[in-house]
Amino acid sequence: VICEYLQPFVPPEACVLDLGAGYCSFINHIWAAKKHALDIFPGFLQFAAPDVHTHVGGCDDLSMFPAQYFDIVFASNLLEHLTRQAVADTLSEVRRVLKPAGRLIVIQPNFRYAYREYFDDYTHLQVFTHVALADLLTSSGFDVERVEARFLPISFKSRLPKWAWLVRLYLRLPVRPFAKQMLIIGRAM
Repeated sequence: VICEYLQPFVPPEACVLDLGAGYCSFINHIWAAKKHALDIFPGFLQFAAPDVHTHVGGCDDLSMFPAQYFDIVFASNLLEHLTRQAVADTLSEVRRVLKPAGRLIVIQPNFRYAYREYFDDYTHLQVFTHVALADLLTSSGFDVERVEARFLPISFKSRLPKWAWLVRLYLRLPVRPFAKQMLIIGRAM
C-alpha cells in the first residue's frame, strides 16, 4: 500500500535503486523497468524478488554503478543509522548516480514527533527532523519537492490491524494521528 502511494513518483520506465533494502519490501513491490537493491548485510539476498538485481555493499560507496544511471533512489529508515560523514558520502554518491532531475525518496523517523522512542533503537546515530533533513538535501544539491512531516507511524509493530484498506485510508487522511515518520522527496539539480 505504501508503494501504491509512492508509485506516482516512480515512472514505470524508471531504473530504481533501493538503498539499505533489508527485507526488500519497497523494491519488490514498486513497479519499475529496472530494479536494484543494495544492502550491507549479505542475508538480504534471500528476500529479493527474481526481477531485482542485488548488490552487497555500503550506501556510501556506489562505485559499482555508473554516473547518472538511476531515475529513482529510495532510502527507508537508513540515514539515521549512519555517521555524519557516511550521510554526506551517501548523499554525494546518490547525486552522482541519479540522472538529472532524478528523485531521492526518503522515509525515516522524524525526531520532532518521535523523540521519546527515537533512541530505543540503539543503532540510531543521527537525529533528523523534516526541517533539518530538507535543509540537508538542499545543501547536498537536491531540490526538495515534497515534505510530509507526518507520514507513517514509527512502526507497524503493534496490536492494531494492518489491513491494506486501513493503511490506504490512513494515507488519505489530512491529519495522520500517531505519524512519527516523515517522507521527503528531492530532485537532483
